[in-house]
Amino acid sequence: MTIGKGTTWGMAGALDYGAPVVNSDAALRAIAIEHLGAGVAVPTVGLTGGSLWRTVGGAAVPNRLRTPDAMHLPIDVIEVRIDGTLTWFVSRLIARDWRRHRWLVAMNSQFEGVYQLGPRAHPGDGLVDVFRATLALPDLAKVAKRARHGAHLPHPGITERRAAHHLITLDRALAVCLDGERVGRGTTIELTVLADAMTVVV
Repeated sequence: MTIGKGTTWGMAGALDYGAPVVNSDAALRAIAIEHLGAGVAVPTVGLTGGSLWRTVGGAAVPNRLRTPDAMHLPIDVIEVRIDGTLTWFVSRLIARDWRRHRWLVAMNSQFEGVYQLGPRAHPGDGLVDVFRATLALPDLAKVAKRARHGAHLPHPGITERRAAHHLITLDRALAVCLDGERVGRGTTIELTVLADAMTVVV
């Protein structure tokens, strides 16, 4: 169930034996792609690392997934079409042109490495947070410093939109990375939230 104000998200309980366990956004994305691409339900997955894990408050406690304290959390998966090519991501999309200091960022979690690029993003709210930025070099350094704490917004060089669907047209192709992996380049990027598309246990 999509999380709402004042509602309980997820339920406690140990991960079933035999369920897959991964420790990165990229590995979680691979499982989502395998099943969504085949048109079948995504299995419940134990998650022990990555940006999405950090966002939901994952704890580095040995064997936690096999205890009653583990949490089963329904999360959104983001369907993305890059110039018409279909794929998915679970945590984040980063597209950039370093030479022109331009970025497109779509966050289903809060973090990208040491940066908190999506301070309001949540993988269970039915929304994906999209930011478009054009920053001069002096501003880029300032934004990078503040982004470590999620304090870079608002900024006149960054636009923000939170929605369940986005259609973005760029004036030139940008290199696109999904969950830390480069997938190609594109000028038209369409994002659609698949609410509660899978469950992770943390």
